[in-house]
Amino acid sequence: MNLRPLPDRKIFIAFCLLALIGAGLVVFTFLGDDTTHLICTGSFDNFQSAAATLQLRAILHYATSKTVPQQSVDEISISFNVLKSIAPCNFLVFGLGHDSLMWASLNPGGVTLFLEEDPKWVHSVIKDAPDLKAVTVKYRTRLSQADQLMNTYRSEPECAPSKSYLRGNTRCKLALTGLPDVVYDKEWDIIMIDAPRGWFAEAPGRMGAIYSAAVMARNRKKGGVTHVFLHDVDRKVEKAYAEEFLCRKNLKDGAGRLWHFEIPAAAAAGNVTEGKGGTSFC
Repeated sequence: MNLRPLPDRKIFIAFCLLALIGAGLVVFTFLGDDTTHLICTGSFDNFQSAAATLQLRAILHYATSKTVPQQSVDEISISFNVLKSIAPCNFLVFGLGHDSLMWASLNPGGVTLFLEEDPKWVHSVIKDAPDLKAVTVKYRTRLSQADQLMNTYRSEPECAPSKSYLRGNTRCKLALTGLPDVVYDKEWDIIMIDAPRGWFAEAPGRMGAIYSAAVMARNRKKGGVTHVFLHDVDRKVEKAYAEEFLCRKNLKDGAGRLWHFEIPAAAAAGNVTEGKGGTSFC
């Protein structure tokens, strides 16, 4: 297979990003008051102006930067199509990176919150993109514990799908307990997992993020499904934890190293496997 030289590929990806953001801007421009007045308290004109400013800032950023997002155009397009259909929405992103301004701009008027483990990196990104909402979080796991956590979580009742919860759940090591209250209090329409780091033994790994995304999706009270996007599924841990907690039956789409799950609420779907004594998420 012949690949384009790297500079040409970067130009191609940047052009596609501009096209995606531009398409989002066009779609948002034609949204009527009926779509937006339910989620903002100010006037529609002010709301539209703020959202358009964010999108224009993103277009300027990617048009003038040599750095492009880590995800491929095909991977980004899957998330873009979902955002196009349900934005404005509540969008939770594990990870803050070169694509963050793009994700926020594709959810105009919605809540897009980034969770990042490195406070220095948060400061660096926010300095150049002050419109982004990002918080620093700490993780209780290490990648080297992935197999042990997978083998033992079913023996801990506080991890069970029938009782799963996050805030204050110190007994379940996979539950993310140190998140800001806003993460627990909101129901997230989209959860993207592209962090924390998971490529060396002492890194936090994404075990807790995947488990916690499954718990948040299953505990959803309002209608519809939770869209969960997981990146780097070519890696052993991401794939194994996705199949254990996000479930193959919920896998909707995929491209490259990205899988897209649509997870129904447990109460609405009877989403517990009775044959395994209620101990399985799938």
